[in-house]
This record gives sequence, C-alpha cells and structure tokens, in this order.
Amino acid sequence: MLIHPMRLRPGCDLRRALEDTLATQGVQAGFVLSGMGSLRPTVLRLAGAEQTLQLDEDVELLTLAGSLGRGPAGGHSHLHASVSLPEGRVLGGHVGYGCVVRTTAEVLLALLPAWQFTREADPATGWAELVVRRNEV
Repeated sequence: MLIHPMRLRPGCDLRRALEDTLATQGVQAGFVLSGMGSLRPTVLRLAGAEQTLQLDEDVELLTLAGSLGRGPAGGHSHLHASVSLPEGRVLGGHVGYGCVVRTTAEVLLALLPAWQFTREADPATGWAELVVRRNEV
C-alpha cells in the first residue's frame, strides 16, 4: 500500500480527479482514507435513489471515503461523502461527477498496486458491486 496525500485546487471535478490520480500513479485500485474541503456545485445520489441531487450552493465537504478503480466510462469507483449546507444541515450520499472543488479538497489516498477493482452486476443486490482481483505478477 502506498499512501498518497493530495490537495485538489478550485475547479477540479472531485471524483474525476481522484480516478485520474490512479492512472497517473500507474495503479488500478485504491481507497480514499479521508477527505475534506469545499464544493460548489455538489452532485450526490442519495440512498436508494435512481437520480442524483445537484446542490448549487457552497457546501463544506465533511467526510469522503470509498474505493477507486480504473475502468471504462468513468471507472469502477464507489465514493460516499457527507456535506454541510450553509444553514448547517448535513446530507450524505454517493459522489457523482460534477462535484467541483470550490476552494480546496484535501484527500488522503491509499494506492494498492497489487490489486484491481471492478464492478460487476450482482443479482442479489441489483447493483454493480465490487469485485477484487490480485494483479498477475
């Protein structure tokens, strides 16, 4: 496991930047250990929802965690975040593309060079779920 601290600057798409980091670091899999910062806009898919919710106001990114995987059409990632709205209300859900860093995002990644993550349909859940494979040596 390689630890990779990073700061994302204003204007970065949070999810895309994290997935792109896998490619630039030459690995197929990783985990977000911690993340905080600010976003505007924010795109979340709430629990059990089919559609995403877009928040067009300044929010604080309180927590960020999940798995990152490289693959076609945006990769094989599964990220969760909690955000605080201006009045202090907290929402959480799945991080979508379009979460744009407002001032900063400070993220700590664990890169896993020996592994790859994919997502495959799981009939038991109805969702594409994590499949973990060790890279061939």
